[in-house]
This record gives sequence, C-alpha cells and structure tokens, in this order.
Amino acid sequence: MNRVTVNVEDLPIPVWKNKAEDFALKVLDKLGRDRWDLSLLFCGDRYIQSLNNQFRHLDEPTDVLSFSLGETVTDAESGGESRYLPGDIVISLETLEENAKYFEAAKDEELRRLLIHGILHLDGHDHKSNEAAEPMLRLQEEILAELQESIIP
Repeated sequence: MNRVTVNVEDLPIPVWKNKAEDFALKVLDKLGRDRWDLSLLFCGDRYIQSLNNQFRHLDEPTDVLSFSLGETVTDAESGGESRYLPGDIVISLETLEENAKYFEAAKDEELRRLLIHGILHLDGHDHKSNEAAEPMLRLQEEILAELQESIIP
C-alpha cells in the first residue's frame, strides 16, 4: 500500500487536497509501485523560485520540481515493513495557472500532468527536452489520458 502526504507552503490548504492525494496514489498503482511514501508540496512562485535558485541555480519560478531521495526504510509502526521513500514533489500553483492559460488547458488537467511528471522523475524517468516525442513525456500523456479523474472542482 502506497502513502501520499500533502503539505502547503505560503498558501491556504486547497479544498482538493485529498483528491490530489488520491490521484497520486492512482498514478503509483498504474506504474506498479508498492509501499512508496510520497511527499507532495504545493506552494507559490516565491517559494519554488527560492528552491529552483538554491538547487538548480536558476533564479526563476518553475512549475514542478522533483527531489529524489530513493531510500528504503523499515517502518516500525507497521511491524517492520520496508517502505520506499522516493522523494518530494514541489508544485507552484501560480505557475500551474500560467501554464494552463498558455497551453489553453484546464487547471485540473495541468495539475494532473504536473503530478504525473513529478512522479515519473522520482521513478527514474527523465527527458532531455520538452518535445512531445520524448519517451517520458509520451508516457506522461498516456497516463494522463487514462486517469481522467478530476482533482480541482
């Protein structure tokens, strides 16, 4: 069984928080992952820009960052079960809105896309460009098309 934790920085807790957790769990199931403890953080541009500057030396906001941890731990609370800690996904809701307008996509679709994108990075996938032909981005869009559940009401 996978677990997802959602936190928020510098923003009110979104009313759709639980739906985002549920969606991330469905993506993990789709990828065949089990016993993952995934961390999601929703924030604004100012916070993600500070992370982007600190870790990627880019002094600008971005839509999503994935911070890989990739450790297996023993969970004493569940009787010594091994759990995988893939890392953290950080999503700027402000940049998400800008992307949605730019790409003429619904905010809900863009949120689902960014969640999938971050999870794929933590699962070891990568891309050299943002071209649609990139294998990771093709997989992202396939998962997006299959998982049509709405997050943002």
